Amino acid sequence: MINTTGKSGLARSGTRLLRSAGIDVVNYFASNDRPLDSTRILVRRGTAATGERVRAVLKVGRVMVQPDSTRLVDVSVQLGADFATRAPLDFHP
Repeated sequence: MINTTGKSGLARSGTRLLRSAGIDVVNYFASNDRPLDSTRILVRRGTAATGERVRAVLKVGRVMVQPDSTRLVDVSVQLGADFATRAPLDFHP
């Protein structure tokens, strides 16, 4: 879970949402890279259905299948501005 928005605490909020839905999150952090307008859900292993499950919980994002056998995760999430506007306040740190 990578927060690309610059808004503090969003990676933690997204992590809590996914974990509350029974989806394991290995790591979360903020990125100094260019901010994204929309959330990207990158499926590294498996099918688009895996990403759609994450999207259903976050209620935002675009699922893209981008296999990468060097990563030890099924899905990588890059949070964008669309999540920043929808993030639940009760999950915010």
